[in-house]
Amino acid sequence: MEEKTVYWDHDSGSIIFIEQTALPAEYRTVSCKSVERLAEAIRRLEVRGAPALGVAGAFGVALAAKLHDDSNMDSFLRLVREDADYLNSTRPTAVNLSWGINRTYESIKNAASPEEAAETALRVAEEIAAEDEMMCRKIGETGAKFLPDECTVLTHCNAGALACYTWGTALGVIRSAVEAGKNVSVISCETRPLNQGSRLTAWELSRDNIPVKTITDSSAAFLMKRGEIDAVVVGADRITHDAVFNKIGTYMHAVCAKHHEIPFYVAAPTSTFDATLSEKDVVVEQRDRNELAKCGDRLLMPDSVDAINYAFDSTPVELVTAIFTEKGAVRPPFSVDEILQRKVGI
Repeated sequence: MEEKTVYWDHDSGSIIFIEQTALPAEYRTVSCKSVERLAEAIRRLEVRGAPALGVAGAFGVALAAKLHDDSNMDSFLRLVREDADYLNSTRPTAVNLSWGINRTYESIKNAASPEEAAETALRVAEEIAAEDEMMCRKIGETGAKFLPDECTVLTHCNAGALACYTWGTALGVIRSAVEAGKNVSVISCETRPLNQGSRLTAWELSRDNIPVKTITDSSAAFLMKRGEIDAVVVGADRITHDAVFNKIGTYMHAVCAKHHEIPFYVAAPTSTFDATLSEKDVVVEQRDRNELAKCGDRLLMPDSVDAINYAFDSTPVELVTAIFTEKGAVRPPFSVDEILQRKVGI
C-alpha cells in the first residue's frame, strides 16, 4: 500500500487523511482545515494507530500555527498550546500522539514571529512524517530476518500502513519479508469490537496480494494448538520498561503463544517507548458502551446491561520474544533509556 495515511496538502493548506471508519466498503479521504475536526477524527478513529497519531498530532500543531499566525507572539504561543493540549486529550494511552505534538510545539517556542513559527511547525511535522516512513522500513527489514522462509503469522488489530504514515510496523515486517522472497501468509484476528483486523488489516494485505485469512479473536489459541501459527507479530501504542500496551486482546495472544512455544514479536518505533512511566501509571482508555451494544442499528445486548470496553491491554515484557525497532531488535529485559540513547542493538 503506497498511499499516505495522513499528510499535509500544500495547495489547500489542510491535512488530508484516509477516513478509516469507511473501510473496507469505501475508500475516501478527508480534507481537514480545523483543529476541532482533526480532534474529532482522532477520537472517532478516522485516524488511528500509534505512529499515525504521532504524525497527525504534529500536523495538528502545524495547522494550529497556520490558523493563529496573525496573533502577537505571546498570544500565538498560548493559542497553539491550547490547541495542542486539546488534541493531546483525545487518546490518553498511545504515547506517539503527545510525542508528535510536543516535538512540533517545542520547535516553535523560540521563533521570531508567528509566521516563522508556522513555517517551522510544518517543516518539523513533515520531517516527522518522513522519519516515520524510514523507521517503518527499517523495522520491517529487522523483523523480516526473524521470520522463517515459509510461515504463517498471526497479527492483531491493524499495525499496517493505515496505522503509520505508510508501510506499517507489524505489517511492515510482513511486507518486508515478502519483498525479501519469503513465503508468508497471515491470519488476521477480527479485533472486536471495532474490527480493525477484518476491516483494515485484511483490506491492506488483500490489496498487496499477500495471503490473509480472518478469524474470530477467540480462535487464536485453538489454531496455535493445531500448529497452524508459526509466529505472532503485533504493533504497540506505548512500551514501558515492564509492559507493551496494544489493542485489547494482545495480552491473551501473548499468553497463548508462550504456552505453545510460539515467538511473540512486537514491531514499534522508538517514539512508542516511554521512559517516564511504568505499567501501573499508564491510563488505559475506556470507550463507549455502544461499541459493544450495537452493530449499526441492531441491538447486541440488553439496554439494562452495562459494558466494560477497554481499548488497550498491557502485556508483560517477559512474554515478548523481541521488539523490532528502527535501531534493531531488542530483547527483554531492557532499559528504555538505553534504547532511546541508541545503545541497544540486535
